[in-house]
Amino acid sequence: MTTTGIAIGAFLAFMAAQHGFGGFLLAVIFMAVGAVIGRAATGKLDLRGVGEALIGKSTTTSD
Repeated sequence: MTTTGIAIGAFLAFMAAQHGFGGFLLAVIFMAVGAVIGRAATGKLDLRGVGEALIGKSTTTSD
């Protein structure tokens, strides 16, 4: 499923690439988003855990 997400992102990126360097940057973004969506769809990526990591929530305890 990750490969499918990357392929979809690459297709959208190709369409955006027709607009120069900005299109290239958009290609990188689309491919990354496609990969993340693919990983989340297969359950290989815990989006809740990623969100908590980004905002700094910690579930570990110290002794």
